[in-house]
Order: sequence, then structure tokens, then C-alpha cells
Amino acid sequence: MKSEFALAFNQICAEYSLPREIVLDAVQAAMVTAYRRDWKISPTQNVAAEISLETGLARIYVERAVVESVEDPELEISLSDARRRRPNAEIGDVMMIDVTPRDFGRIAAQTAKQVITQRLREAERESQFNRFSRQENEIIIATVQSVAPQSVTLHLERTEEAHMPRREQIPGERYSLHQKIRVYVVEVRRTPRGPDIIVSRSHPLMLRRLLELEVPEIRAGQVDVNAVAREAGTRAKVAVSARQAGIDPVGACVGMRGIRIQTISRELHGERIDVLEWSEDPEIFISNALSVPSIVSVTLDENNPGGRTASVVVLDEHLSLAIGRSGQNARLAAKLTNWRVDIQGATEAALWALEQVNHTPELLETLRGTAALIPRLAAVMRTHEEGQYPYTDEERTIIGTVIKAVRLAIIARREAERPGSVQARARQRAQHRVDAERIKAKEEAQARVPRGAYKIRLSDVELPEKVYSHLITNGLENLGQVMERMALGDEALLMLNGVGVKGLRDIKQAVEESGLGLLDHGEIETEVELPAEAEDEAVVDLDEMALQDEETPALEAELEYEATTAELEETFGDDLTEEPVEAEATLEVEGGESVEPQPEEPEAEPVEAADEMSIENLVGLPVDLENVVYEEAEEEELGGEESGPGGRTRREGRKQRRRQVVYDDTTGQTFVVRKHRRRSVDGWTDYNEEL
Repeated sequence: MKSEFALAFNQICAEYSLPREIVLDAVQAAMVTAYRRDWKISPTQNVAAEISLETGLARIYVERAVVESVEDPELEISLSDARRRRPNAEIGDVMMIDVTPRDFGRIAAQTAKQVITQRLREAERESQFNRFSRQENEIIIATVQSVAPQSVTLHLERTEEAHMPRREQIPGERYSLHQKIRVYVVEVRRTPRGPDIIVSRSHPLMLRRLLELEVPEIRAGQVDVNAVAREAGTRAKVAVSARQAGIDPVGACVGMRGIRIQTISRELHGERIDVLEWSEDPEIFISNALSVPSIVSVTLDENNPGGRTASVVVLDEHLSLAIGRSGQNARLAAKLTNWRVDIQGATEAALWALEQVNHTPELLETLRGTAALIPRLAAVMRTHEEGQYPYTDEERTIIGTVIKAVRLAIIARREAERPGSVQARARQRAQHRVDAERIKAKEEAQARVPRGAYKIRLSDVELPEKVYSHLITNGLENLGQVMERMALGDEALLMLNGVGVKGLRDIKQAVEESGLGLLDHGEIETEVELPAEAEDEAVVDLDEMALQDEETPALEAELEYEATTAELEETFGDDLTEEPVEAEATLEVEGGESVEPQPEEPEAEPVEAADEMSIENLVGLPVDLENVVYEEAEEEELGGEESGPGGRTRREGRKQRRRQVVYDDTTGQTFVVRKHRRRSVDGWTDYNEEL
């Protein structure tokens, strides 16, 4: 029994070319199907079969649950019976119980025969499909089994068959029975009757695979096949390139005396094969693809309405060679390069170029330097028409240069007139307008920001740490840059990464607390530009002045008054009374000390009263900053440098900030008041006060 079963099992595996595991699973599934059919087992019942390869005996096992009292014998087993089979069985366990009938072997063999055969066939078809799917796009050897008008049936291996439709055959090729041929596997389809294998001998990739088989350099990766164009049975073109320096790709494919390419040609029923060198430059590649001895010019038009087109000009004697029989050479070149190829003779193309220039004189502006060659081209064409002699190398150069320049000029005019170009230019103009408006808005925003805001760093402003870090991350370093965004609108700040509505509120509050605000659109801030050192002299620290108001003695107040007397003359020189106002030579201060004025200090110029108010009237009045009117002052021209109050130096032509000195007789202190004036349409109406 053992030997018979083992021999039968091994015979099935060898006959169907299947693994032992697949055959064993098929037989076991057949046993289970036979048991369910003959013994009326429920489909939900778990049934398993087991076959011993040594003895050939088959066993059937059914799943049953261990219970205390059995209600359904087909699904349950008592605890006592379960422990006889497995001592450690417990209630609730699931056990596989051997229920093999006595005569199961003979009945199963008769019932499961068809099931086993069907399973084996399905397994065989799946194995065939997987094997030939891996051979797609490869060449295999087949034997002609039958020839029909519409297809040829080929025998592959054992029982496998392939079909070669008429469209996949080489035109004019005849096939005989039992003839061995090479075919290219195009497609493998899954069908109920097994895999349907479609093979071809006219496919372009078959030529690539034959080259890989015949040329060792291609197989080794030293030469690449970049493109293949083929009209089966007549002619084909192959573009190759070398991946290793020092290798001639065309020579490697052709072989010594053409032995390699001739072998492939005989395999393909005498098909003529042109091997050419591939190039990344489309013009060179198209010239090589035409296989013409001389090309006058190649002009590429990628946006041609009929598809991207290459206009090629060849010599008149090579025109028929470039076109080929029935246009075959031009068609193969177009397939190989993926360009639409338009071929013209040199004479026809030159006359066409001259005609285009005559009918469209505007082309001369586009031709530029090439326009000087047009008279020479006309002379060449007249001479050639009279003598009918071949063109010289110089004449070929002139013809090719002018024709290419005219074609490019026509292409440029067409691109400029087509709707897409008009729309593109409209988009560009719109973009330029938007950019100009954006720049103008930015300039207006910058004009609304006070100059001093750019000197205040964000670290000196009371901002939340999170908002401060977001502003620094977005490239904002000072308060002026933040106020520029505010002038553009809230959206400009909300567009910053990390800045939301709450952050915008914090920023506005910080700007408001800084004491600076945006100017109105109709106002222009006018600040007198000073050199760096002069600006340092003119600016008075606000903190220092506040401290002076509270704690400084009268001596420092009087010194400050004396130091600014000369500046007062500059500030109100034209607006005060013409009568000179002299400051006291000696000022009495606390402690009985006196302070002498600096000898270098220039004399005060006569000033006019502003609103009938002189300097003498200002002294002793209470400080009323709202009612004081200040006018702009310019420093008088000096012949050279002079020392001002405090030993400081004034240079010729330097402008000073506007200041006013007010003496409070109740406290005995002197205040320096500076005002920034902004000019508007209505006049001097807006002031910023600093003490």
C-alpha cells in the first residue's frame, strides 16, 4: 500500500509539474468534500482530512466542543469521552475527533476522483500562468503547431500553447509545421481554460531583445539601446549610446563586417536594420536618424499646432534618400525621435525663405545680423538657376543660416500672436501693476512711520515673549518695521507666522504705549537731517531731563539755560523782534555762586516776536506747552568752526533741532522744550512735545 500510494503520488507530481505540497492539499480537500457529501455534514461544521504519505491511509477529523451533558452529538462531546482521548481536557475546550468511516478509503476514492482532478487542473493552470507571467517581454523558442489564416498556434512546453495573431506576424513570412522560431511574449491573460499567451515577431521590443542576445556589450551594460523604430519585415532603426568611454556603440552592434547585425536580420526575415548613434541634442539626433550624408539645417518648433515639428533641409540630390520609399525613412525617423519631421530640398527651402522676406518685410527687424546674407542668398539662387551646378560649402552655409533664421522669426511672430502668448503678456502686465502698487503702498506706509521708531528695538518695547519671538522669527527687529505692517493694514501683521488676533492686539497696545503713532495720509514728517555727531549733541535724553526736573540743583538748571541761549537765537532768528535781546552776563543761582557765560558763545542775533511775544515776555510765565508757537530756525553761516556752549563745536551750514527755553519763576528751574513739526496741507498744525 505504501509503495503504490507513494508511486501514484509522485507520478501525479511529475505529470503536472506541481510541488508535493500543492498535490497533497488538493487530495486532502477532495477527501473533505467527499465526506461532507456522503455523510451530510453541515457546511458550518469544521472538517479536516489527513493523509499519511508513508502508509497512504486517510483520516477525517471533526471539531466538537467538550460539555458536561451532550445535547447535539454532531457538535458536542462529553467530558468523560474527551478525557479518554486527551486526559487534560476541560469543559469548554474544542477537540478534533477522529470520525473516519471503515470503508472510507474505497468510497472516498470513487467520490473524490473528479474533485482531485479538478483541483489538480486548477493548480496546473495557476502554475502555468505564474511561470509565463514572469516571461512577459522576453523571447522564447516555440514550435509551429498549426497555421491558420488569422493566427498561428505555437507549442511551448508540455501542454502549453501560444497564439500569434496576424497583426503580430512579419508580413510576407511563411511558417511551416514543426518549425522552431523565436517569438516575443507580449501578454499573458488569465482565462477559465488556462493562461492565454499572446506572442509576436513584429513587436519593436523583439529587436531590442535580439540585440541583447547577440551583442555582449549590450548584455554587459556597456552599450544602451535608447530607442527602436521598426516596420516589420522591411526596415528598422536603432539608436544606441555608449556608457563606457572608448567604446563605439554603433560598431559594437554591427560587429566585424556586419556579422552581428546580419544574424539578427536573417532571424527577422531579411529585415534591413540601421544602427545610429543617439544624442541628447534633438537636432543632432534627428540628423542621425535620417541617415543622410549631409543636412543643411534643422529647425525645431515645439509649439507647432500640428505637434512638435522638426523642419529639415537637405541637398536636392539627397531629398529622395531622406524621404525614403513611400516615405518610410521619414516615418521611421519620426517614430525614433518622437518629432514630426518635415523635409525640404535646399532650393525649395531657399526660395521659400526669400518669398517670406519679400511678402513680410517686418521679418528683417527680427533677422538682425542675418539680414545682410539675404542679398547674397538671392544672388546664389539666380546663379544656380542659370548654371544648375552643385552648391559649394559656403553657399550651403548661407542657405542653411538664412532658412533657419527665417523659420525662427516666423515661429517667434506666431508665438507672439497666439492667444496663449497674449494672455501671458497680459498676466505679466497685471503682475507688474500689482508689484508697482505693492511698492507704492510700502512707500506710503514707510512715510507714515515716525523716524524715531526705527531706532527703538523690539526688546525695548513691552511685548509678550511669545509675540516678540514670532516677530523676530519673521525678520522684524525694530518698532518702525512693525509700524510699517500696521500702516498696510491688520492683514499684513496677521500674515506673519505665529501672529493671530490676540498677538495683533498685543502689538497695537505696545505701539500705543510707546508714545508713537502713525501719521495721517496727508501729512509728511519733516525732520532736519543732522550728521551723527550733531544729532548726538541736539538730542536730549528724556530720562535725564525728568531726573533734572525732580532732583537737579539750580546750578545745573542755570547752566542748561546758558548753554541753550545760543541755540535759541538760531531757532527764532527770523521770527522774533529785530531788537537784540541780551542774556544776563552773570546768573545768580542757589548758594550765591555765579556762572560766567562761555567766551566762545556767539552773540545772540536780533529776533522778532512771534505773535507779539518776545523772549523777555516768555521768562516768568507759567509753562503752557499748548499755546507756544515755534518756528523753524536755520543756523547762521559762519566763516569757520566756533566753540558753542559747553565746549561743543558747531560747523558751518549745520542745522539744529527746534528748541525753546522756558524759565519757571515759582520753582526757579529752566526747561528746554523741543517740538517736532509736521507739515500738512493746512500748515503747521501737528506737534510732538518732549521735555
